Amino acid sequence: MSAASVLERPTLVLNRNWQPVNVAPVARALVMLWNEAARVVDPDDFRLYTWNDWSQLRPREGELFLQAVTFRMRVPEVLTLNHYERPRETAVTFSRRNIYKRDHATCQYCGKRPGSPELTIDHVLPRAQGGLSRWDNCVLACVTCNSRKANRTPEQAGMKLARKPFRPSWKPLYAASGLRIESWSKFLSEAYWNVTLEE
Repeated sequence: MSAASVLERPTLVLNRNWQPVNVAPVARALVMLWNEAARVVDPDDFRLYTWNDWSQLRPREGELFLQAVTFRMRVPEVLTLNHYERPRETAVTFSRRNIYKRDHATCQYCGKRPGSPELTIDHVLPRAQGGLSRWDNCVLACVTCNSRKANRTPEQAGMKLARKPFRPSWKPLYAASGLRIESWSKFLSEAYWNVTLEE
């Protein structure tokens, strides 16, 4: 992995009370660490590290690192802020990837999870009837259900939605760019963690 891509890798940012509040690229996380705005949390033993402490640790076998002139630095995966930051209201971008996350890669009509190639985005109110591509009108549907529904509303097709589509609240995994970082599971509730990252 190139240094540039390592610097763009997401880092989970926790509040002082260890509540997830943000996701920052490694480059930003290192600046926060250097400026003493945050400390690294070691997900194995939950120890906290300052810049000086963290920079002294050597990368483990197979672990990502950044190469400095005279040393290698482990890539932080989780930070905790040194001051309290209120969780911010962040809008979740409307995208195919985020619809997959919101709907847990599950057909919203039959409840099956056939895998990405067999899932499509369905407009609840079809575009042919004036439906728009937005959070409250798009759901995941398997190819079979989408074909059955065709250019009709669920009511017209005699089909029932598992749940009404909605704009999701921001969660760290919506900002993770499809990357699943196992150490985050120790800091996120199961509801956060079970959001799929499939496209």
